Amino acid sequence: MMNFGFTEEQSMVRKMVRDFVDKEIMPYISEWDAKGHSEPRILERLAELDLMGVCIPEEYGGSGMDYNTLAIVCEELERGDTAFRTAVSVHTGLNSMTLLQWGNEEQKQKYLVPQAKGEKLAAFGLTEPNAGSDVAALQTTAVKDGDHYILNGSKTWISLCDTADHFLVFAYTDKSKNHHGISCFIVERDMPGFSSKAIKGKLGIRAGNTGEIFFDSIRVPKENLLGKEGEGFKIAMAALDNGRFTVAAGACGTTMACLEASIKYCEERKTFGKEIGKHQLVQQMIAKMEAGLEMSRLLVFRAGWLKNQGKRNTRETSLAKWQACDFANDAANDAVQIHGAYGYSNEYPVERYLRNSKAPVIYEGTREIHTIMQAEYVLGYRQDKPLRNTLPAWPFEEALNKI
Repeated sequence: MMNFGFTEEQSMVRKMVRDFVDKEIMPYISEWDAKGHSEPRILERLAELDLMGVCIPEEYGGSGMDYNTLAIVCEELERGDTAFRTAVSVHTGLNSMTLLQWGNEEQKQKYLVPQAKGEKLAAFGLTEPNAGSDVAALQTTAVKDGDHYILNGSKTWISLCDTADHFLVFAYTDKSKNHHGISCFIVERDMPGFSSKAIKGKLGIRAGNTGEIFFDSIRVPKENLLGKEGEGFKIAMAALDNGRFTVAAGACGTTMACLEASIKYCEERKTFGKEIGKHQLVQQMIAKMEAGLEMSRLLVFRAGWLKNQGKRNTRETSLAKWQACDFANDAANDAVQIHGAYGYSNEYPVERYLRNSKAPVIYEGTREIHTIMQAEYVLGYRQDKPLRNTLPAWPFEEALNKI
């Protein structure tokens, strides 16, 4: 049975992250966004607060908290700015949780432990110029050469491209097998032949580092193969279950930020002799934000509840990601409308919320992809098969006793 109460630990984490955002992000984010500056100190501080490995077991350097606590962290970070939630999504959700699920003990000790402690930063390399939703279209290759694989190719729209130390990279080891010939490798930045380049001129998430990474005959030790040859597609889809979960949680933060900013403006702005919050059409937009926030949270925490039990949650996470991101985009659009002409300038934060809210509707599965997925589940065309490896169930019963 789902329990809708927060544990004492979860409440403390929410307050800690909210205070951190209010003190160390909110006063500076407008300037960082305007300059396209990715502030490294924020991730260093998150590491100091033990938030870079929230749901990674303590034996691997993490905080040992449950998956819904990770959702809380992502929501509060995105309330500050999408860039910082994105960093945690990529580092923790896409990379570290994937290592936890698929890595062998040697790989976990070498890569997962320093990542969970925040000593090393990690990223995820799947998307290519001609391979986004169509993963099988990727062109990066990995050719076996003795005790190494030789990687050639490139990836694009990679968060933390210039700052991450470790990357999970997907490449074909056997093109003739289509997506069954994709494998996953752990690549280090300092391996000869690796390079990166930031993408400039983004619509939103300007305070985040995003760009391309390139592989020019990189020699990757065979010990850095994650899982088995040909399991790359399964690993990528499992990773997306985790990444999409954090994106959905973060979208709740955007909706919350839009609601808070709009309420504040409703109290300040008067038209026709009364606060604009007393006009019914403004109330309608405020009500939509509140409803969207609550529905999004319910979907996110349901997916997290399944994760806590070690159950596959592809369908539930897809629905949460699709709906929460759409709600956030709608909330940002309404927030600009409530602010009127001022919402169109960076004097108020809502124009940044609108710009930032668009990317999550696209990445980690467009709304169209998730629409198709949900329809296929309902129609019986899609069914999830058990994975060889699953995320470890969290000892949630102990936490429930604390409520």
